[in-house]
Amino acid sequence: MGVVRTAAKIAIRTHLLTPGEDIVEVVEEYTKNIAEVGDLIAICESVVAITQGRLVRPKEVKAGALASFLCRFPARHGSLTSPAGMQLAINEVGPWRILLGAALGALGKIAGKKGLFYYIAGRQVALIDDVAGTMPPFEGYIVLGPKDPARVARAVWERTGVDTVIVDVNDLGCVDIVGASPGIKNQLVKRLLEDNPSGNYDQQTPITLIKDYLN
Repeated sequence: MGVVRTAAKIAIRTHLLTPGEDIVEVVEEYTKNIAEVGDLIAICESVVAITQGRLVRPKEVKAGALASFLCRFPARHGSLTSPAGMQLAINEVGPWRILLGAALGALGKIAGKKGLFYYIAGRQVALIDDVAGTMPPFEGYIVLGPKDPARVARAVWERTGVDTVIVDVNDLGCVDIVGASPGIKNQLVKRLLEDNPSGNYDQQTPITLIKDYLN
C-alpha cells in the first residue's frame, strides 16, 4: 500500500475586507512570506465579490412581479427565496433565461432530476448569496458572484508566481472552481479543498494556502 500524502493547508486570517480594496494586492501582502512556486492559493469567491462592490441591501432592490412569484419555488435553504434575491438573478441573466430555468427545473423535480434550474440559469445565478448565507458584517446584504473571476485568479498568479483559484466551497464537501490561473488541475484542487479549510462563517480566513500541492 502506498503512502498517502496529506497536503499542508494554511488558512490565512486577514483584516475585514471591504468594497474598493484591491484583492490582488491583499492576497500578495498576506502570502508574500509563505507562498512559493509549487503552492496553491485558494480565495473565497464571496470575498472577491465583496471587494468588487458586488453586494446589495435587499431594501435597495425593486423586485418585480416575476421575482415575487418565482421566489416561492426554490428550496428553502437556497439563496433565491426572497423577491430581492430572485430579482438580482433576473438582473444578472435576464428574465427569459430565469423563466426557462424555472420551467425545466419544475419538470426536473417531477422526473427526480435536481439542479436543472441552475444549469440553465448559469453559474452567476448559482453564486448569489442571500442574506442568510453571507458572513458578518455583510449578513444584511445579498452578495452576487464575483465579476471575471478567471481574470482575478490570473492577476494573482502573475503578481505572485503561485497557482491560484477562486472557489466556492461549503461544509458539505461541494467545491466549485469559479476562476483559475492557467494549468490548474481541477479535480485535484477539488479533492484538496473538499474539507473546507477556510470555513464559511466568521473565521475571517478567506485565503487558503496549500503547500507543494502537486506532489
